[in-house]
Amino acid sequence: MPAVTVTDITTLARIPEPAPDAADRAVRSVTTGPQGFEGEGFPVRRAFAGIDLADLDPFIHMDQMGEVDYGPGEPKGTPWHPHRGFETVTYIIDGEFEHADSHGGGGNITNGDTQWMTAGGGVLHIEKPTEELVRTGGVFHGVQLWVNLPRARKWVEPRYQDLRGNQSVLLSSPDGGVLVRVIAGDVAGHQGPGSTYTPMTMLHATVSPGARVRLPWRPDFNALVYVLAGDGTVGAERRPVSTGQLALFGPGDTIVLDGAGKQESRYAEMEVVVLGGAPIREPVAWGGPFVMNTRAEVLQAFEDHQAGRLGSIPAQYLPHGDVGGQMA
Repeated sequence: MPAVTVTDITTLARIPEPAPDAADRAVRSVTTGPQGFEGEGFPVRRAFAGIDLADLDPFIHMDQMGEVDYGPGEPKGTPWHPHRGFETVTYIIDGEFEHADSHGGGGNITNGDTQWMTAGGGVLHIEKPTEELVRTGGVFHGVQLWVNLPRARKWVEPRYQDLRGNQSVLLSSPDGGVLVRVIAGDVAGHQGPGSTYTPMTMLHATVSPGARVRLPWRPDFNALVYVLAGDGTVGAERRPVSTGQLALFGPGDTIVLDGAGKQESRYAEMEVVVLGGAPIREPVAWGGPFVMNTRAEVLQAFEDHQAGRLGSIPAQYLPHGDVGGQMA
């Protein structure tokens, strides 16, 4: 269950009904994300698998991490690794995660918190469960999104944003059946806390059984809805969707979400991440942890990493007695 909720949804600002002539976006496709493992072996769903990068633009990649209920000693993370040319957005719905990077950013995020790391010209970082979660086990569930940077911003200084769950802007659908958490961007004039180089919107919506919302959406943004849990429909045509599926929308002014009247026993409601952004429309060369404009730039990033030019592991994270801090 999401950590960020409200006792009385009727106290929240309500998303207004769109104008009568607003065009509902049609659903272009529904795809199912395959399951796999990341880092040291934590389970993920590859949310964007099978979607052309041109349709995802400005987004590159998204993993749903979990939902998994770990036993003591089971939680896993990633080792130190490099990035260049884009931003990583890690949103924790349940559980705890620790982040650190070579540029001084980092901290623990838990229960609705978001870490927004701009890799820019290059950074090393690590993501792992906290010692407490490793010790006790427990539920872990989150999302990591990769947001591309335009050519003019790929070499910006790395930065880190620590967004607490209580900073998310909470909104209600007109009928009070949908809770919307705005993490970044604007929904009906309500601005989320995330600061983005690329114009975009990211929100997490909980759709009660039988509830409906028509979200106003910028016509110049693309539109994606990923189902974290539960069942429902998307679009005015009521295209069925369920856990692990991604809906890609065509042009228009609104995104329609409906929660199924009856959910399976594991889920009380439908949980979705809704994404949209202004397409960058530049060439994308993606190689492992680097997202650049040309293959030569990707090869240069690998070379720079091997030469230690993307930063060093901070001393406090090195094994006792080690010097340097380069990562092979």
